[in-house]
Amino acid sequence: MESKASLGVTIVGCGTVGGGAATLLTRDREILAARIAPALELRHVVDVNFANARRLGLDEKLLSTDLDRAISDPAVGVVVELVGGTTFARRVIEQALRAGKHVVTANKALLAHHGAELYALARANGVCIAFEASCAGGVPILRALCDGLIANRIDALYGIVNGTCNYILTQMTDRGQSYADALADAQRDGLAEADPTLDVAGTDSAHKLAILAALAFGRRVDFEKIPVAGIDSLELCDLRYGRELGYVVKLLAIAQRRGRGVSLRVCPSFISLEHPLAWVSGPFNAVSVYGHATGHTMYYGRGAGSLPTASAVVADIASVAMGVAPRLFENLRLWPDLAAPAEQLPPVETRSRYYLRVMAEDRPGVFARIAEVLGRHEISISSVLQHEAPENAQAFGVPVVITTHSACDGAVQQALVEVDALDVIKAPSVRIGIVDEHPEQF
Repeated sequence: MESKASLGVTIVGCGTVGGGAATLLTRDREILAARIAPALELRHVVDVNFANARRLGLDEKLLSTDLDRAISDPAVGVVVELVGGTTFARRVIEQALRAGKHVVTANKALLAHHGAELYALARANGVCIAFEASCAGGVPILRALCDGLIANRIDALYGIVNGTCNYILTQMTDRGQSYADALADAQRDGLAEADPTLDVAGTDSAHKLAILAALAFGRRVDFEKIPVAGIDSLELCDLRYGRELGYVVKLLAIAQRRGRGVSLRVCPSFISLEHPLAWVSGPFNAVSVYGHATGHTMYYGRGAGSLPTASAVVADIASVAMGVAPRLFENLRLWPDLAAPAEQLPPVETRSRYYLRVMAEDRPGVFARIAEVLGRHEISISSVLQHEAPENAQAFGVPVVITTHSACDGAVQQALVEVDALDVIKAPSVRIGIVDEHPEQF
């Protein structure tokens, strides 16, 4: 399959990341050769459109539309899938694995939905799948979970893993932009797709959470059971009120051990301005991990982009070449195809502190009625923020901002249904979780 002197590489997909990986393998070949053995030899770049490849100046001899030949080449030892999606990409990976080729991929959606089957197929054919680039671009979070933190029981993981959303939220928080204006800027700067739904609705973050949580907890995660909320319904006023209370909002991918199971969710959350995740701005990613031996560690860097993500892809190729990735794949017992299913707790069992905004009539006794409903559901109030009534208060109500002590999500949801049914409430209430620093266990 490969010679001792070199490892042949086929890249399928020459878009942003594929072009970056091809650039690193060719432009920086001498740097890589000085660091690892065997040498990495890019032999094929497969696509249907080579405009990007030619813009990057890749050798025409590398470019091919013949996928079968590029995979079956006896000198190729690793196939790099960078086309994305869950249909053609799955066929590429399965064909490569059955041909006895190792696979490197950045495809978080495919792994979140079908990872267990693909890992099992790789194992049956004596090869491995490496996927560092799937979760946080150039941030080596998977290596940390599978290597550096292997002595730890992971108790919690909090991730800012979508740069598009983090950029939009940074613009809203720091510049006071509306969601629509911040999204438009992100699209203009190439940080958001023309159709940004996958990012802003939280689905992209949920794909990454499924992969991260599976490795962190050593359990097979059911993607369909992860509750997901995006940033597309956030209002600027809530970010401002949160800032007054000492919080900033981030779209967080959250995984926590909770008694009999694990709590997984993706949602906009308030975090203290003092927490390191609050400092992560623009298109950057960061993942906070809490281990029982290390306590809190955090991994930060560029979560997207051609070369940052390609850096992770090439690192995986190098790991395959040196025999590290195959040995890890063979001996690590965290892989979803080998693990028991996770006991994923239903969303209503999640416990958190909450930020609540209620639009109420400005007259005596209103707050007492709201507090009575919360009290009946065993929701304890931590603080209240209320400004002077605006001129339009009679029509739209006065914002009453409440923070709670830790409460069950199901109870909070039911309480707000009852609050919104009161005749003094002018608009649907807003609920945003508050994430506190996870307690370190030593």
